[in-house]
Amino acid sequence: MAKFSLNFRKKSAAGRSCRSNIASTYIMETYRSGHNELDSKSSCQIPGTWVRIPPTPLLKEVIMGEKLTKTDVEKIKKEIHERTTVTRHELLEEVKETRSHGDLSENFEYHAAKQFKNQNESRIRYLERMIKTAHIIEDSSGEDEVGLFNTVTVYVPEDDEEEQYKIVTTVRGNSLEGLISIDSPVGKALLGHKVGDAVSVQVSETYSYDMVIKKIEKTVDDGSDGIRRF
Repeated sequence: MAKFSLNFRKKSAAGRSCRSNIASTYIMETYRSGHNELDSKSSCQIPGTWVRIPPTPLLKEVIMGEKLTKTDVEKIKKEIHERTTVTRHELLEEVKETRSHGDLSENFEYHAAKQFKNQNESRIRYLERMIKTAHIIEDSSGEDEVGLFNTVTVYVPEDDEEEQYKIVTTVRGNSLEGLISIDSPVGKALLGHKVGDAVSVQVSETYSYDMVIKKIEKTVDDGSDGIRRF
């Protein structure tokens, strides 16, 4: 299933805030079926609670085309090549091998092998569609401004603490590793701003919070950030 990003913020029992660029996992089936709307009743699970996700136009953006850099495209093409020339052959041979083991109704190895084969084909189609509909963007920015692939340290007055993010394209967003999508509320709020700027992160129509940019590191794309699974 595809993932998309939005900013999430909640208070723990101790009163401290935790914030992450949640990667939800329920839009791929809608994407595959050709719909361009997201169920406003959808929700995603955070350890210990369920969080209601508001309607978002992000699914339409996925269908219309991802914002990719040239490096993103090269990484995706490399994965497609590996999956079509190596993985596909290996999985096909595994299916043939397990099929010869006997009664297919009780041959769990065969069904597992077939499932892995189908997953590989789905991944190939997903990546090929992503390239076909992509909007290629540049990763350049002003020397004193927050840009794509830059690492930003911010101060959050509401929590009286500092946080650090790396701004990446949507296909690389991973909150657990501090990788924040350019299309997430945090990413949109930070892009183009300078050290000392105070920005507002608009999480929803009824909630926003402020942060102050303390430091900008002009890090670049070193190719280490992987492409999201789905």
